[in-house]
Amino acid sequence: MALLPTDLALRAPRRASARLLWLWRSMASRLLLLILVFIAVPVLLYDQFQRADQASQQLLLKSAQRQGELIARALEPELLGVDRAALPSLSGALARYGDDRTRLKLLVRPRVTTTASPAAPGTKAGTEPFFYVAASPSLTTADLDAERRLLLEQGVLDRLGSSCAGNATLAMRVPHPEGGEEVLSSITPIKTSFGCWALVTSHATEAYISSSLGRPYWSTPAVQAAAVIYLAMAALVLAVLAGIWRNLNRFGDLARRIVSGEDCTDAQGRHASFAARNTVPELAGVAEDFDRLVSTLRDSAQSLRRAAEDNAHAFKTPIAVIRQSVEPLRRALPAENARSQRALTMIEKSLDKLDGLVSFARRMDEAAADLLAPARRRVELSALVERMAGGYTGLLAERRLHMRSRIDAGLVVRASEETLETIVENLVENAVSFSPAEGTVSVRLTRSGRWTELVVEDEGPGVDPANLERIFERYFSQREPGRGMPEDEAAAHQAGATHFGIGLWIVRRNIEAFGGRVRAENRPTGGLRMTVTLPLAG
Repeated sequence: MALLPTDLALRAPRRASARLLWLWRSMASRLLLLILVFIAVPVLLYDQFQRADQASQQLLLKSAQRQGELIARALEPELLGVDRAALPSLSGALARYGDDRTRLKLLVRPRVTTTASPAAPGTKAGTEPFFYVAASPSLTTADLDAERRLLLEQGVLDRLGSSCAGNATLAMRVPHPEGGEEVLSSITPIKTSFGCWALVTSHATEAYISSSLGRPYWSTPAVQAAAVIYLAMAALVLAVLAGIWRNLNRFGDLARRIVSGEDCTDAQGRHASFAARNTVPELAGVAEDFDRLVSTLRDSAQSLRRAAEDNAHAFKTPIAVIRQSVEPLRRALPAENARSQRALTMIEKSLDKLDGLVSFARRMDEAAADLLAPARRRVELSALVERMAGGYTGLLAERRLHMRSRIDAGLVVRASEETLETIVENLVENAVSFSPAEGTVSVRLTRSGRWTELVVEDEGPGVDPANLERIFERYFSQREPGRGMPEDEAAAHQAGATHFGIGLWIVRRNIEAFGGRVRAENRPTGGLRMTVTLPLAG
């Protein structure tokens, strides 16, 4: 039946919503989403906290800059009339404004004179150097020289010396002689007739030391501690999910091995269990329930097979006795007694039908048992099909039919050999029963990628397209037995035929139990084509 454009338009959103629902319910999708969240959250938080830290830095630096300006303004009257002889006395003046937490250093670049003096180490030729003249608390000459070289390398003194103006923020970390470090926060110029003075303010308070001044934000202790805690939390969550994921994969692997019929026993001959494969205590109850379910299915399948065999034997014995008892009665009754002969004939037909019903019931029970716990092993399907195709020579000659076969060698599947024989038998006999005299039954077994494909074709009347799916339903049968035979043979065939409509139903159930598919289609030239695909054994 052709689909209208409106039907297609309605189905597309449904398929899209179904995919989205599947993605949302999928554990893999949720795990991927969680990983993306774990990546995105720290990036966003880091950006926000870094901006807040930058604002905090600006406040600290402005405070330090303002403090340096106030101290510079307080020192400026004492620096206005100073000369070279008075330079040593500036340490006392500087000590009035500095302490252990706010440390001050005073540099000077004397005004250029006609007498040239040698350039200090680390300065460029043609550039007047700055000299440390005082520090509070006092520092050794080596420590001061190291700090001055740092300011020169950063270009701070060069920029300041060009104009001797502008209060600059530094945010530079330097090691402290007594251990630890301090932050050079600002450098304030003071211009006098003697030269250009530079007041360097540094801080060793916790607010400055623990901040990100003078170093990348990610290297601060608080950020590194938060990163360690966050990574530990993310690793713990992902480890929990990964453990559950691996556990479910182990469950799935064992379930596939059980369904595929692989050997699931240990060295002691015990069946592999879900509980033994479980590594998550919270899933112990689920694993035990799975083990009980598998054990129940195995016991049920065994009980069904035993009951099917016992019931068939129990029914077949009285049927055989009745059949044997009818024969003496037929010989004892006179042939001209038409009524008695007809009664015996009806008894024999009823016995035939009852015998077929017993066989039918046994096949149904065995099919149900095979679905509960299919016994599977590696079976060379090529050899099996070739052997079975050769076994129909007598039947084909009786029906005046021909067989054409093409079987690729070496095709192996994992299934039950007995069940495969039943599948091939039902397909071939179904094709034979519908084929006309002098017709051809075709059997083809080929490889198609990772699948093996069994195709059985006949030249019969085919099937009503509306019933192509229904022929696989249980108890559905729409046939005319004996089609294509002579009238006397057709009558005899019809009299003894018992069709219950379960052959193709059993074919489909068994094929799907082995992970395969079966479909029916009418051939363009007439007849029916049955195609069975089964996964090749790995």
